[in-house]
Amino acid sequence: MTDEKKKPIRREPPEGVTLEMMVEALVANYGWQRLGEKIRINCFIENPSIKSSLKFLRKTPWARTKVEQLYIWRAKTGWDPRDNAK
Repeated sequence: MTDEKKKPIRREPPEGVTLEMMVEALVANYGWQRLGEKIRINCFIENPSIKSSLKFLRKTPWARTKVEQLYIWRAKTGWDPRDNAK
């Protein structure tokens, strides 16, 4: 067995998926309230809109990364344990 260095896995959104498409898909799946619970940023909590969220996310790399990670996870798993919660 060889000791190969493991390369970190880059988690990037699929090619052709824009930030706007990611936000719209997450809002469609979760709604603004649940999205704000999952990613605690004000643009999802107070007076949320696609336009204001995109403006903030484009200026804030750490927040954009969180959105991208949730989108990728959601696309891979296709479910959330709370989806069926009432």
